[in-house]
Amino acid sequence: MNLIKTSCLLIAILLFSAVAYTQESDVAALIKQGIKLNNDHNYAGAIEKYKQALAADPENAQANYQMAFSLNASGKGMEGVPYLNKIIKTNSNFTGPAYELLGGIYDSSHQPQQAIDAYKEGLKIKPDYQPLYFNLGIAYFRAKQYPEAEQAAIEAIKLDPKHANSQRLYGLVTFHQNKRAAALMGLCSFLLLEPDGPRSDEAYTNMQSILKGGTLKAEDAKAEASTTSLNRTLNAAIAKAKPGSTAAELLENQLQAVFEAVGQLAEKQTGNDFFRHYYANFFYQLSKTNNMQAFARLMGLSANKEAGKQWLQQNEDKRKALEAWVAGVERKF
Repeated sequence: MNLIKTSCLLIAILLFSAVAYTQESDVAALIKQGIKLNNDHNYAGAIEKYKQALAADPENAQANYQMAFSLNASGKGMEGVPYLNKIIKTNSNFTGPAYELLGGIYDSSHQPQQAIDAYKEGLKIKPDYQPLYFNLGIAYFRAKQYPEAEQAAIEAIKLDPKHANSQRLYGLVTFHQNKRAAALMGLCSFLLLEPDGPRSDEAYTNMQSILKGGTLKAEDAKAEASTTSLNRTLNAAIAKAKPGSTAAELLENQLQAVFEAVGQLAEKQTGNDFFRHYYANFFYQLSKTNNMQAFARLMGLSANKEAGKQWLQQNEDKRKALEAWVAGVERKF
């Protein structure tokens, strides 16, 4: 009798496991179909697949996330918030992306403080999730809270130095604070990673504005003494730079002069360790090498794409030497 009971129990367990496995497979298949439809911009079809998946498994983190993602993509971002709220109560692989998407939905809905709060809450749980810092910086930037945006950009760069947009963000938010040396070097770091494209065109334009004495705000009498000194040193270096017979040569001479002067000054300053070590020291080291010609050509690629690409192709050895030097130098934080 006990053997019969044991056998029945075993069969019941096996049947339950089989049903659970089949249900899990069905949910995974529905999610996969939904993602395919979403990628094809068939958001209504994707949402229907996620509804079916959630009917079978309401707490499925991926299904909830993808539902919110497709709703947001279809212009119904706020309808996705309840699905994201389900995810952020748990600690899964989708927790970081859920906070990222939640902040993005609030940002798109012109609720900047809610966006900032969402990113900051996410960072309490996922402090190493780089997109949260980057998007927090974007939210602060749009809210014109530039010092806060700068700190968020710094943390994003520390987590992923090769994330071009974080470098660009740092350049923009420091430019808006009239930290012109920091802005110039942030933009140069961005162009090292992304020398060509629409954003590169904008970065080059901003870089030229700095080199020509442009500023996005008047000199603040209350600005830190270190920032004022760096700005004056940058201006003096540009003024003393050799003229150059071409635009490319002029850019090389200006950057050479700025990197040397700012690097020497930064070595004597205290505070703002990130700028001094990560940016000023790196570009000061670069100015002492034979790589400035190739570097300047790369920085100015968006200004004259055809000639710039031709030069880089004809001087492949110089381009590779620059790449090897950049790869071999440790940029300390």
